Amino acid sequence: MYKILTFLTLCFNLPCMAQSELPAVKIKELSGKEVAFNTLLANGDTATVISFWATWCLPCITELETINDDLPGLKKATPFKILAISVDDARTTPKVRSFAAGKGWDFDFYTDANGDLKRALNINDIPYVMIIKKGIIVYQHTGYVPGNEEELYDKLKSL
Repeated sequence: MYKILTFLTLCFNLPCMAQSELPAVKIKELSGKEVAFNTLLANGDTATVISFWATWCLPCITELETINDDLPGLKKATPFKILAISVDDARTTPKVRSFAAGKGWDFDFYTDANGDLKRALNINDIPYVMIIKKGIIVYQHTGYVPGNEEELYDKLKSL
């Protein structure tokens, strides 16, 4: 009887566990224009790397600097698109544009000042990096210590 209940539970809960479509939550370009998150993702075989970060988050900044330094070689090895989504709140969001410009990072920047996208994706901590390919999240990582970027690069190369 226990096996039958376990089987039925799994059968009826599997659809809930399957990944649903990515949210169409509105985020903003640095110009202030609103765009739906799900429209920003690369199409076809190109992966999209998404980094949730903030101007006050030192591990976030270190991770983005490391990724930016390695971008030219990495993009030659495997094509991908990268989005840096700031979760700075309304007080610090105005700093994002000048901060990003000052760093010279080669990413597409967006802001999620109200945290709507962060909540929709159930992200609790930053830095948070994910890779999405063909509408499916294929990699996720929270936090940063030196060397974590190698895991990200390995995953990108394997896609």
